[in-house]
Amino acid sequence: MYLTTSGEAYFYIMNPGGGYVDGDTYQIDISVDEAARAVVTTQSSTKVYKTRNCPPLQKTNIFLNSGSVLEYLPDPVIAYQYARYKQNMVVRMEQDASFICSDIFTPGWAPDGTYFQYDFLQSKMEIYLENRLVMFDHIKLEPDKDINMLGMMEGYTHFGSMTVIDYRVNTEIVDELQVVFEAFTTVRIGLSMLSVPGFALRILASSTQEIEKVQSICHEIIRRKILKLDPVFLRKY
Repeated sequence: MYLTTSGEAYFYIMNPGGGYVDGDTYQIDISVDEAARAVVTTQSSTKVYKTRNCPPLQKTNIFLNSGSVLEYLPDPVIAYQYARYKQNMVVRMEQDASFICSDIFTPGWAPDGTYFQYDFLQSKMEIYLENRLVMFDHIKLEPDKDINMLGMMEGYTHFGSMTVIDYRVNTEIVDELQVVFEAFTTVRIGLSMLSVPGFALRILASSTQEIEKVQSICHEIIRRKILKLDPVFLRKY
């Protein structure tokens, strides 16, 4: 479908009905042509169930041509008891392309009602700008490795991230975001500039909704200040 205000192409990726189980492998290839714009989201959360033998793998390859804009905003990954899950993303973009991507990892239901019953969640992201590796991000959450220790979840249960790379991102935008985020007292937020124009956002929280709120505000500011577009509501019904 197409957004009525800006005319961007708006895509839903349909999730498998039964969720991810042992041995599943999924691959998504996204290519955005020169000067084209696209918003891509998922139809619902990615649910990972008991996967003790062979963890499912989600592979995503993204190609962004000159002047293109991709906003890739999937719903959360929910890992249930005994879940194992891996996702690998490789992004190749030209110098004046724009890339916005978010992620949320959340623990799913367990019979005893406690959190962190999954085995592990692992995410790798490589971003190449003009064939030069400019960002490598590796996140691995393993509850058996004292997940609440300093530098890990630190008592929080949900993890979120957002990556923005755009040649128009500067320190003023990041400073504005930092001021806005100071009002959030129930979550932990980290914001870092990258070696190229862009930034990485990290969020620790106690609910999916708290992370979504932070990401939504960040996304709205980027659309208004950088892309010169109105905010977009990712309706799922």
